[in-house]
Amino acid sequence: MKNLSRSVLSFLPFAGLLAGMIFYAGDVQAQRDHLTDAETDLIRYYRELDKRTEIFIKAADRRFAIINGTAQPSTKKANKEEPDWGGVPKGTRAQLLDDVAGILDEAITNIDDVSRRDEKNPMISRSLRKLTSAVNGYLVQLNAMKSKVTDHDEIAAIEHVGDQANQIIAAGKNLPAAAPEEEKEKKKKKP
Repeated sequence: MKNLSRSVLSFLPFAGLLAGMIFYAGDVQAQRDHLTDAETDLIRYYRELDKRTEIFIKAADRRFAIINGTAQPSTKKANKEEPDWGGVPKGTRAQLLDDVAGILDEAITNIDDVSRRDEKNPMISRSLRKLTSAVNGYLVQLNAMKSKVTDHDEIAAIEHVGDQANQIIAAGKNLPAAAPEEEKEKKKKKP
């Protein structure tokens, strides 16, 4: 009888460890990626920071279009070799908003990485300006949503996106005035 109780007692820590690993593995599987596989392929395809930033913005725009019930942004290829955008992202409103927060976080990380390697890279300010402009539009949409939402997960997701957006806007305020060549590009694109 004593041997049996010792065996059981020595097995309990192992069983607890095993149960913990199973629960952790289940939690990891429950997490979702904020980009679709096709969007991730597009990020890998483009090595230039400003192009990647455009992909992040369009990915966030796609999710806001689903949330707001509006038409999807154009996913026309810039060239034949560019990967497809794939299907429309799926998920609940809260999941899609969390995706947007993850997308903004990854965009910030990309800009930070380039900034650490080459502070004078002109793509940094160009990308941050594009991202700041997009985020201002997202904040308008988020403010419109706040008054209509009662789900706690959605409220938390809205606040998470808002935090990311405010960080981007704060960083954008520290940018120097636009360089003359950036102004020329803006004028070329307007007509």
